Amino acid sequence: MLTLIKNAEVYSPEAIGKNDILIGGGVILALDKQINLPPSWNNIESVDAEGQYAVPGFVDTHVHITGGGGEGGFHTRTPELQFSDAILGGLTTIVGVIGTDGTTRTMSNLVAKARSLTEEGISCYCLTGNYQIPLNTLTASIEEDLLHIDPIIGVGEIAISDHRSSQPTASEIAKVASSARVGGMLAGKGGIVTVHVGDGKGQLQLLEEVIENTDIPRSQFMPTHLNRNPSLFEAAKTFAKQGGRIDFTTSTVPSSPGEDDITCHFALQECLKAGVPIEQITFTSDAQGSLPKFDEAGDFIGLGIGKVTSLFKAVQDAVLFGAIPLETAIQTITSSPAKAMKLESKGRLETEKDGDVVLLDENLTIDTVIAKGKVMMERKTLRDKGTFEST
Repeated sequence: MLTLIKNAEVYSPEAIGKNDILIGGGVILALDKQINLPPSWNNIESVDAEGQYAVPGFVDTHVHITGGGGEGGFHTRTPELQFSDAILGGLTTIVGVIGTDGTTRTMSNLVAKARSLTEEGISCYCLTGNYQIPLNTLTASIEEDLLHIDPIIGVGEIAISDHRSSQPTASEIAKVASSARVGGMLAGKGGIVTVHVGDGKGQLQLLEEVIENTDIPRSQFMPTHLNRNPSLFEAAKTFAKQGGRIDFTTSTVPSSPGEDDITCHFALQECLKAGVPIEQITFTSDAQGSLPKFDEAGDFIGLGIGKVTSLFKAVQDAVLFGAIPLETAIQTITSSPAKAMKLESKGRLETEKDGDVVLLDENLTIDTVIAKGKVMMERKTLRDKGTFEST
């Protein structure tokens, strides 16, 4: 089966004008101003994208695919991600994480869920570990996980500056990062360490200590939730201006009394004004993770849940309200995270890259989603659902 997208305004993510895109065998075979196939070829699905924007399928590197939560008791455990939710959100590539609960949320379950989503039609990977150090890995070590378990491409999310963390030392974090770096190099994977940063007064200081006192580069870390309060956001800009990657969470709730989370489109505006390269900035949804609220004493007072649909909404807001060009804003959920995680076949519309395409209408809403060359949603109507989802 070949899929031919006709007459799309293509953002690869750079704007390259009106083009046709031919996909076969799950990859982009051709991208040109006009692609004409022989009339005798009948095993072709043609998608008319006149008046639409074609962008790379979205890459979300922080999703609690097996559910998260539990901070308010067993009844607050959040549900697993459903396949159709990913498609509705335009996600064609996901990286699954665990989070606070590394006891009942296990690595074997995470890997199985990643493989399940991949079999259902998108590309799903995962990270080894959770908030606490030492990590609960699948095998005997971080290196073995990266080397021998195909879906595992990095480490995390380990937690710092948070009362729910294991209160790690810089030395402990350095050892985790070193193992991730070596394992990633040997396996040909990203080996990035995703770091949950809470509201604690330490902010990014532990990471700075590791970077200053070891040979581990700043690029080894992906600190996330950096838009949770204004003070942390300022620290994030400094971290990025020194060459670090920074990640902003699109599913957010106020986290501290009197301090609201920074919107992602404002964070992007300010970082670009400060001269931070777009390649160092990513958005992630934190989907299916709980969004707990705590009072000043650290006591739990409420709970929400992250949504994958928040990912593109943040990009949409950046374009419509932040006056950021689409070709810039879309990189936060396409080429930038793909490059950070070393997912070389993802994040761009180019020949030999995976056939992951999202078509946006004139209002910048998701119209059609194509994953590995297969049309999963067309004209805002789902064509595929998860194995046990109702038809």
